[in-house]
Amino acid sequence: MNSTSSASPTSRTSRTIPEKGPTSSTAGLADRITGSLVGAAVGDALGGPVEGYAPEQIAERHGGRVQGIVGPWNGDAWRTARPIAPYHKGDGHVTDDTLLTHALVRVYGTVRDHLDAYAIAGHLVPDLMTTPRWIPELAAETLPLHRLFLAEKWLVARLHYGHVDPREAGSGNIVNCGAAMYMAPVGLVNAANPEGAYAEALDIAGAHQSSYGREAAGVFAAAVAAACTPGATPDSVVEASLALAKDGTRAAIEAVAEVAARHRDFETALAPVRAAVAPFDTVGPDYRAPSLGARRPSRLHAIEELPVALAMLLVGEGDYRRTVLGAVNYGRDCDSIATMSGAIVGALHGEAAIPRDWAKTVAEASRLDLHAPARTLTEVTREIFARDVARRRAHEAAFDALTATP
Repeated sequence: MNSTSSASPTSRTSRTIPEKGPTSSTAGLADRITGSLVGAAVGDALGGPVEGYAPEQIAERHGGRVQGIVGPWNGDAWRTARPIAPYHKGDGHVTDDTLLTHALVRVYGTVRDHLDAYAIAGHLVPDLMTTPRWIPELAAETLPLHRLFLAEKWLVARLHYGHVDPREAGSGNIVNCGAAMYMAPVGLVNAANPEGAYAEALDIAGAHQSSYGREAAGVFAAAVAAACTPGATPDSVVEASLALAKDGTRAAIEAVAEVAARHRDFETALAPVRAAVAPFDTVGPDYRAPSLGARRPSRLHAIEELPVALAMLLVGEGDYRRTVLGAVNYGRDCDSIATMSGAIVGALHGEAAIPRDWAKTVAEASRLDLHAPARTLTEVTREIFARDVARRRAHEAAFDALTATP
């Protein structure tokens, strides 16, 4: 159903969100972390087979909008069909979004504290380069490095071979969603602390991205952290994102949120949301043929994926199916859009929000234990919080001593 309301994003917070399972006020930490990581992986797998195509092409190929897990765009010819070959996108296979998300969880499991750019150089890059893992899209156990896009291989080139300062290694890379797409764990470790998530993600992402790509990583992590706050709603998540977002990223989120306020059905929202984000997106109308000005640093532009993910969160009113299917059918870089929106909804409502049959199919098809990373991250998050409390109390004691009256 399409609403003609012209309410601003900040005036929509009183709307009741239809939910299944625990509400955002009752889901606990472990449930939210599980929901977010599972929700991200499922969104990734749903979006993968239609990535790079326009909504009209998707509808023509599938005889209507995608409503669940589908097979490869080119059927059994996926091994050789360009531009997808040699990746088996579809049939419930996760992509590099999930592979990198799980890799970042492993780094948290090793460090067991907040991360910075040096942790990416010291732990994430070696993991990608040296430890064979099952890669669903390649149907083989191999190094994760072999699956990464060139913008993500940049991490290896700059940090391992170039010995660049990790805090600056992202400079010079194309500006895209590569860092943002796997920042959900940062938001979860900083659950209910968007400011902390934003700052930590910006530090981490400095090893990978610059400009509005790095900014999007910070804002996405903040959105996930905000979604973990008891009583959070899609509107409060967007408001928390806007409170931290800068420059073109903030303007793009404002633009799509205003459009999303007028829609409750992703079918009617697809074209208006694209039109709203287009002035900020440097890729241009043809996703597979970016303009000459694409993906260059700018204070005026934004990646497309994060604003659209937040728009679909609003249109779908926090319902997982509606939100993620809106992201999937949007097309373009829809695996990353669905990864982000799925992570946020999962953090809002917990694992019960995610269709169980989708999660089961993705886990089996991708040969992944989708719950193991969540168990690790939950343990680490509790440990980090305890350390944060101890550090804060030590600071308070020191400050009290500094300000004590002689």
